[in-house]
Amino acid sequence: MQEQNRIIIALDMASTDEVMALLQQLDPASCRVKVGKELFTRFGPELVRKISDMGFDIFLDLKFHDIPNTVHKAVAAAAELGVWMLTLHASGGADMLRAARDAIADLEHKPLLVAVTLLTSLEEDDLIVQGVQRSPLEQVQRLASLAQECGMDGVVCSAAEAGELRKLLRKDFLLVTPGIRPQGDRADDQKRIVTPAAAVREGSDYLVIGRPITRAREPLEKLASIQKEISGVN
Repeated sequence: MQEQNRIIIALDMASTDEVMALLQQLDPASCRVKVGKELFTRFGPELVRKISDMGFDIFLDLKFHDIPNTVHKAVAAAAELGVWMLTLHASGGADMLRAARDAIADLEHKPLLVAVTLLTSLEEDDLIVQGVQRSPLEQVQRLASLAQECGMDGVVCSAAEAGELRKLLRKDFLLVTPGIRPQGDRADDQKRIVTPAAAVREGSDYLVIGRPITRAREPLEKLASIQKEISGVN
């Protein structure tokens, strides 16, 4: 993948002032941005439109997971906002995933649909508690295969699983990887984490990075250093 703006900055902030202060330092040609549940719940579609008007591609990370008809309508509504990419849970099942795909089938602007396989905060013990008798990798592989079969554009997964998924899935099937931490940065609440260079080396297409950039003293410099780190990776 030759695209330069492979980094998606997670706007995990509590105020629009913080969001705007960061975005004014960034170039839309150098990164995308993620709007998640907290930000969307606080400020809604209006903030999404405002960020879009600044020229940024928006990754709307609301992880839709509901009955097929509800998800169909939610995806159609998200597409009206002009977002670049959005998420839904692969564990919602085949009918739900196909309903999401059908919601944008006839639209001129089609956001990329990526299915969440397994949250990066979960490990094998967490799956056992849920009654899942597979390893995290086996569960991710199963859900990623389902997502591909149902017409999704890609999946959200840990970069730790990206290498194995690359062997299993089509070359053009996107791997979006959160849980990215530059060498020396804190893991915070993520468990299955990988450095940016390692993630790209394993086959990740887009890297979701939040606090290492948004909490840096110089966010622009931090972004540039991560871009430099991944630029030489084949």
